[in-house]
Amino acid sequence: MPYDRPQGRSPHDHERAGARRLRPPAVRLEEARRDYAELLGRGLALDLTRGKPSPRQLDLAADLLSLPGDRYTAADGTDCRNYGSPDGLRELREIFSGFLQTPVDQLLAVGNSSLELMHDCLVHALLGTLPGAERRWADEERVAFLCPVPGYDRHFALCERYGIDMIPVPMTAAGPDLAEVERLVAADPAIKGIWCVPKYSNPDGTCYSDEVVRGLASMRTAAPDFRIFWDNAYAVHHLTAEEREVADVLAACAEAGNPDRAFVFGSTSKITLAGAGVAFFGSSPANVAWLRGRNAKRSIGPDKINQLRHALFLRDADGVRAHMRAHRALLRPKFDAVLRGFAKELGGTGLATWSTPEGGYFIVLNVPEGCARDVVRRAKEAGIALTPAGATHPYGQDPKDSVIRISPSYPDLAEVEQIIRGVATCVRLVGYEKLVADAAE
Repeated sequence: MPYDRPQGRSPHDHERAGARRLRPPAVRLEEARRDYAELLGRGLALDLTRGKPSPRQLDLAADLLSLPGDRYTAADGTDCRNYGSPDGLRELREIFSGFLQTPVDQLLAVGNSSLELMHDCLVHALLGTLPGAERRWADEERVAFLCPVPGYDRHFALCERYGIDMIPVPMTAAGPDLAEVERLVAADPAIKGIWCVPKYSNPDGTCYSDEVVRGLASMRTAAPDFRIFWDNAYAVHHLTAEEREVADVLAACAEAGNPDRAFVFGSTSKITLAGAGVAFFGSSPANVAWLRGRNAKRSIGPDKINQLRHALFLRDADGVRAHMRAHRALLRPKFDAVLRGFAKELGGTGLATWSTPEGGYFIVLNVPEGCARDVVRRAKEAGIALTPAGATHPYGQDPKDSVIRISPSYPDLAEVEQIIRGVATCVRLVGYEKLVADAAE
């Protein structure tokens, strides 16, 4: 259902929007230039570049720093101080099994970073042989991944690092364009995978529809070792009281006769302490055995003390939900401030649209074609650092140069409001410059 967010559109806002529409572009440009000059004079130094938890969010998990105290045994008697337990502590896997829609015996808890797990799975597939594969990916003439856009820059960076071709696929309101995905994977055996952030996608906040999940699970692929990299980073990161659910991809793959197709990733990084979390990998029994075997060559076991303190701190699934409600109380006012600011400053200009996510960490701001880089540049000159334009697309190249990722989580609320006013000023300046230039041609 649509997210009925407050947009800050008072009758006076509508009057201002109407007045903006009535003034000719040249007049609006002069106003934008004056506003931008005033912005430059403020001497700002503000940063909106990455979706990091704020210090206040990290404070919510401060008790982790005193856990596990003098306790070092897990529920099954494991001495967490010692080597072993390569699958991770069962009590922690039980807490996250439901959230990640993975049976506990098919879920590994390892390391502190899901990005690290995704990296390792790529490298293991390149240098080893996946279940169902005919040979190593490194022995293929070409390896490619489908990349829904706008998407997550770190996914793209992994592909670029290992020479994996990236094929953009447009996102829709239901997830990646399923017809286009099906067409591509059926025709090209070099396409070995697709990146997916299925719930509250980075950066546009999309939640995949059941139809898209079932389609990804059941589609015919030319590559027998095709994998869905299911990065469920925002599984519990709700911004509303309604907790959106996405269909169970592992179950859908198994029902379609493709049990090994999906790799599920998750972590506690934006739940507890971003730099000291726990990462999870879930998949079919064959894939889990595959990764377990390769992990055994690089580690004698994960940090079980950290896993124990997480299990003690979070306690159970209800404990996770309660903790995430506290996160929501800190995050939602910032997201609301962004949406109110855009509505007030850009509503009625015809220069921008933006997403209204129900969860996750990001908002997408769409500006006129050919303007995103200039908006980011103008903002930087005014002391406002934004995520580089193009970061939402493979190779850092947005062909329309129109998408800007907004990350309001880290700054405090007053800074967010100040940043959004500044960003809107830059959008109006660049947008009206383009309108005037186009009219003069």
